[in-house]
Amino acid sequence: MSGTLRIHWVIVPRTQPRPLINCNRCGTVKAYRCSEKFRVNANGKRIDVWLIYRCIECDNSWNFGILERCNRRDIEPALLQAFESNDPTLARRHAFDIVALRNRAGRVEEFSDVAVHKHRVGDKSESVAALEITLALEMPTSLRLDRLLANEFGISRSRLQAPEERRLLIVDQDGAKALRRPARQGMTIRVDVTGEPDLETIISAAGG
Repeated sequence: MSGTLRIHWVIVPRTQPRPLINCNRCGTVKAYRCSEKFRVNANGKRIDVWLIYRCIECDNSWNFGILERCNRRDIEPALLQAFESNDPTLARRHAFDIVALRNRAGRVEEFSDVAVHKHRVGDKSESVAALEITLALEMPTSLRLDRLLANEFGISRSRLQAPEERRLLIVDQDGAKALRRPARQGMTIRVDVTGEPDLETIISAAGG
């Protein structure tokens, strides 16, 4: 019996965004990398917290503001401890906050390299007619959906676009536009694989 194979993809960006800062040592705009270190300053009951960035050329520092003049009693003790201990998960979360970075720095360099962790949801039918892939993003990514799918299926983007034109590939009911946009949380992609000559290869690549 043919059926739909449901697969869950977790997208994990590899490279953190880099704000582009006018470095006063280099004398020009340079990319700054996240040091994954926080600076916590206490002035009486007021707390300031920054995430420290370093120029990729000269190691000059730039502070990305997280908390400003915040009353100590308004900060959860566990959160304050995480800042003070340079918790790597917390640092990564703030380093991928692209909206806050743009608000502070203006220009930000983004990267599209990701790791994709896949697992099948439910049992696999004897004959698969369609794939239904749901995306979960650990952090936002600038990787376009068409590039993600082409990379993971091991096919060209031009070949990927062909089934989309025949409505064999549907993305959240709006495949034509969604393919050209970054992959996003909760997105569902349905691929009709009937008649594909390399069906098993595609299913295997998808995580089935």
